[in-house]
Formats: sequence, structure tokens, C-alpha cells
Amino acid sequence: MGEEVKDVIMSHIRRDIMNGTLSTGIRFDGRKFDEYRPIEIQRSVIKTAEGSAVARIGETQVLVAAKFDVVKPFADRPKEGVMITNAELLPMASPGFEPGPPDENSIEMARVVDRALRSAECVDVSSFFIDDDKVLGLYLDIYVLNHAGNYTDAATLAAIATLMDTQMPKIENGKIVRGEFTGPLNPTSLPVTTTMVKVGENWLVDPSRDEERVLETALTIGTTEEHVCAMQKGRGSLSKEELFDAMEIAFKRGDDIRKLLKE
Repeated sequence: MGEEVKDVIMSHIRRDIMNGTLSTGIRFDGRKFDEYRPIEIQRSVIKTAEGSAVARIGETQVLVAAKFDVVKPFADRPKEGVMITNAELLPMASPGFEPGPPDENSIEMARVVDRALRSAECVDVSSFFIDDDKVLGLYLDIYVLNHAGNYTDAATLAAIATLMDTQMPKIENGKIVRGEFTGPLNPTSLPVTTTMVKVGENWLVDPSRDEERVLETALTIGTTEEHVCAMQKGRGSLSKEELFDAMEIAFKRGDDIRKLLKE
């Protein structure tokens, strides 16, 4: 029997077992369907960065670090600075992560996080202007340190926690004075994402790795305190009613996470 056939069979077995458990209203780890695993946030973990944070959701762990540099502005926005988000799925985080250039999964995750931050307009990039043809570029580097499911929400959480921790660099003669700062970045809103997957007829918030293996549809919704700022759907489909229900859950769980960020 080939490995692909074995994988298909095991996938069906996992799905049948999980659907049987979910039909009783219980997830494998005992959580409610709309419940997150325990969340922890630690800021200022890298002293040489302008800002940094580690976010943990259950056993999933993501590190984000912020660094400024002087760059050229985009031609269509000459008075605005630049914010760039990169992500890396470190091989040590999961047996399924391979060394080498970023793959489609890391690129997708970086785009989801970037879209949530950018659409929320939580960073005033106009304050990054230095001089003609010179602006600050803010680089957010995301590293998945351990993957036990739902690294996207952990990455967004670590990213906004990093922005809250970030200090604006001192500028002299158009250059950054490393190690000297003028004050905190102070993001104007707190965008976070809530990821949920559909297994059978059930929608599960903050999927574990086992739940991700048998999902039929995945949906990530980014929210601020006031509006939806990002959305990404994986494979599968969902109805309009399911989407509206998911948005309501995303706001509720997002508000819970924002309370943790403010502590």
C-alpha cells in the first residue's frame, strides 16, 4: 500500500473519530467549540530589537521582532514610511517544516498578519517621514518556534504585542542613532485574528494540530475594536449565515485577546 493511500485512509479515520467526539459537544482537549487554549504574551524578549514579543497559544509559540532602517518611500506615497512583514516557519517548530526559502504557507501567513495590521491602520506611517527620498522602514520578522496548531493567530498576537513594545529610533542627519529612542510607537488600535475551522458540521475556534489535519474549511478573521480588518478563507466553502456567525465569534474572542494585550 502506497504512502499516499495510507495518508488518505488515516485522514478518514481521524475525521470519523473526531466527528464522533464532536457530536457529544466535546473537543479532544476538553475545550468548548468557541474557546481558545491558554494564551500568554511576553514582551521585550530581544534587547537588540526596537520591539519584540513572544505569543503562546497552548503549545504553539511565535516570536516577532521589529527593526527600523532608513529606506526610500514608495513612489506613490513619498511622504509615508514603509512597513514590511516577513515570516519563517522554522524547521525545529514542526516535522512538516522544511529548511530553505519561505514556502507558500509562510508567505500566506505573513500576508494575513500584514493585511490585518495594515488595514487596521494601527501604525501612523506618515510619522516615519524623514526627508525627501528618506523614510523609516519598519520590518516585522515572524518566527514560528513551535507549531501545535493555529500559528496565524499567535503570529498576529505577537506582532501587535511587538508594535506595543516598539520604540521610535532617534534620527540625526537622516540616519538612525542606534540604541537611542524618542518614545514608543503607540499603535492606535489593536488588530488581532481569530481562526476557526469546520470539521463535519462544527466550527472550532483556535484549532489544534489534530483538528487542522481533518478540517474541511478554514477561516481567519481579523478584527479591531470596531471593525473587521482582514479575512482569509482556506479550502472549502461556507454559507452567508456561517460567515456572519463567524464574524460575531471573532469580535467576541478578539475582545478577550485585546484585554490580555492591555494588561
